[in-house]
Amino acid sequence: MTSTTALNTKTSVFRWGSRAPLLALSLVVVLIDRFSKFLVDRNLRPGSAITVIPNIFRISHVLNTGAAFSMFSESTSPEVVRDGLILFSIFAAIVVFVMLWRAGDAINFTSVALALILGGALGNLYDRVRYHFVIDFLEVKIIHYHWPDFNIADSCIVIGACLLLIEIFRPQPSAS
Repeated sequence: MTSTTALNTKTSVFRWGSRAPLLALSLVVVLIDRFSKFLVDRNLRPGSAITVIPNIFRISHVLNTGAAFSMFSESTSPEVVRDGLILFSIFAAIVVFVMLWRAGDAINFTSVALALILGGALGNLYDRVRYHFVIDFLEVKIIHYHWPDFNIADSCIVIGACLLLIEIFRPQPSAS
């Protein structure tokens, strides 16, 4: 093996290897999301809930046919909404995957954020394609504010978005 071939082999392995943990993180998000929704679906009837912290947190079982925060769930054309959300989710997952691949040379706020967003998008996309709704089960109420029910995939998308915001506003080292 020539030194050029060895160098090319090391470079290609390194390029893939730096992305492997990020894609593994996305896969872990999907698996945890699927498992948590499976547990809720098997142990709670839709519409029911278990109080974990009174007046603050409950595990519920909501079948969300809409988008985030149940937007469009009351549509008179649920098939159009579902198909539109599936197409949007596929497009978003592809865009995020490409961005992750490009940013995946290193593990940093941006690449971890994109991995979380990709895993969350794929977790909810699976539900929309397979069941035509998303199972939401985390219900939070603080004082008089009641968040719409959400799930692990939603949480990872929000955490990823927050990491991206932190990265955007974090002071960057000056190039000397």
